[in-house]
Amino acid sequence: MLIIRLQRTGAKNSPDFRLVLAEKHRAAQKKTLEVLGQYSPKTKELKLKNEVRLKEWVGRNVELSPTVRNLLITKKLISGNKVKAWNPKKSAKAEAAAGEKEAPAAPVAPAEAPKEEAKAS
Repeated sequence: MLIIRLQRTGAKNSPDFRLVLAEKHRAAQKKTLEVLGQYSPKTKELKLKNEVRLKEWVGRNVELSPTVRNLLITKKLISGNKVKAWNPKKSAKAEAAAGEKEAPAAPVAPAEAPKEEAKAS
């Protein structure tokens, strides 16, 4: 299965990303099938090598990573709704507080009255 995702390049504290077509099960830094463009998060600049080629892959129903999907929607290259791309890490204090909120008190079942069986004479 193929996916279009970001591959990090650039120096420390100066991130740049390539927009690449790769196999989904491969690591992000390993072999890619095609480089489609590049993205600089500092300047918010997206440079595509060939916009037609990108739309061709999207038309073939190649999966997009959530971040790439949101980026292409922002740049109005595709239409649709944005998706949640990541979850922030929770601190130990936040996890403890969430654990207390998630554990509600056990509901108390109402006591049932004993049923009397009518004896047939």
